Amino acid sequence: MRRQFFSLSHLSAGFVAVVVGFTSSVAIIFQAARAAGANEGQISSWILALGLGMALTSAGFSLRYKVPVLTAWSTPGAALLVTALSGHSLAEAYGAFVVSALLILASGLTGWFEKVMDRIPMPLANAMLAGILVQFGTGIFTELAASPWLVGGMLLVYLPAKRWLPRYAMLLVLLVGVGLALLLGLFHGPALSLTLATPQWVTPQFTLSGILGVALPLFLVTMASQNLPGVAVLRSHRFEVPISKVLTGTGLVNLLLAPFGGFAFNLAAITAAICMGEEAGQEPRQRYKAAVAAGVFYLLAGLFGASIVALFAAMPKALVMALAGLALLGTIAGSLKGALADSASTEPALITFLVTASGMSLWGIGSAFWGLVIGGLSLVFFSRR
Repeated sequence: MRRQFFSLSHLSAGFVAVVVGFTSSVAIIFQAARAAGANEGQISSWILALGLGMALTSAGFSLRYKVPVLTAWSTPGAALLVTALSGHSLAEAYGAFVVSALLILASGLTGWFEKVMDRIPMPLANAMLAGILVQFGTGIFTELAASPWLVGGMLLVYLPAKRWLPRYAMLLVLLVGVGLALLLGLFHGPALSLTLATPQWVTPQFTLSGILGVALPLFLVTMASQNLPGVAVLRSHRFEVPISKVLTGTGLVNLLLAPFGGFAFNLAAITAAICMGEEAGQEPRQRYKAAVAAGVFYLLAGLFGASIVALFAAMPKALVMALAGLALLGTIAGSLKGALADSASTEPALITFLVTASGMSLWGIGSAFWGLVIGGLSLVFFSRR
C-alpha cells in the first residue's frame, strides 16, 4: 500500500504557519496597497500575486532540496511601503518593486549574501533567532490574561498532548482553539463568500525618486530584516540549502509578479520555524513536507484573495498568538540552548539576544540586524580579552 505524502503533522504545521503569517501582517499589506492608490480589485491582485509567489517558492524549493524552505512576503518591507509610497503613483510603486527584485536577483547570482552569512558564528545566529521568537512565547501568557478561557483551554490541551501525542499536539490545539473561539463568540467579521481573485497588470514606471525612496530601502529592509534571520532559522535547525540559489529564485519570482503587486519575497523566519520543529513531524528528513503543505495553503489563500483574508482577519488575536507561541516553544528552547552552549561566547550571545528581543529599529532597519552587529562587535572584544 502506498504511503500518503502528507501526514497530519505536516498539514497542521503548514496550516498554522500560513494562519500565523497572514493574520499577523495582512492588515499592513492592505495599508501599503492603499498608500499606493490601489483599488479593491488591485488589492486582491496583490494578495493573489503574493500567495502565488510564496506557494511556488515554498513548495518548489522544499521539494527540490528536501528541506523545509518556507518563504513569505516582506512584512517590514510592507510597513516601509505604507509611508514610502506616499506621493508615488501605483505605476511608480510597481517600478520600485521591479528594481528591488532585480537587486535581490543580483545578490543571489553574485553570492555575496551567502558569503556574509557564512561568517556569522552559530551562537550569535541562535541568539538572534531566540530574540525574534521570544515575543511569541511571552505572548501566550499575555493573551492568557486577556482571554483566559480561550488560551487557558488551548494550554490545557497542549500540555498532555505534547506529552503523550506529540505528533498531533498542534492539530489538537488548533481544533480546540477554533472550537472555543466559536463557542465564546470571538470570531468577528462579515459573512464569508468565496470569490476568485483576478490578476491585474499595471505597467511599471521607473523614476529616480521611486528607485531611491522606495526600491533601495525595500531591498535593504528585506535582506537585513527578513532574509538574514531566515537563513539563521535554517542553520539553527541544521538544514542546509544553497542560499544563493534560493535568493536567485525568490528574486526571479519577485520580478515576474511585481507588475501584479508582488512587492517582495524572502525566506521566512517565524513561520518557517513552525515547519522545522517536532510539531512538523518526528522525522527531521520528512519535515520539508510541512513547508510543501504551507505552499498549498498559500496558493489557496492567494486564489481566493480577499475572501480568505477576511476569514483570517476575523480570527481573534488571542487564538493566533497562542497558536504561534505554542508551536514555537521547542524552537525557542533549542535556540537558547545553542546560543549559550559555548561559555566563550555566552555574553556576546546574550547581548545579541537582548538587542534582537528589544525590537529596536535604527535607520529603518530592524533589531535582528542590529543584534548581530552589536553581538558581533562584543564577540571581537571578548575574544581579545
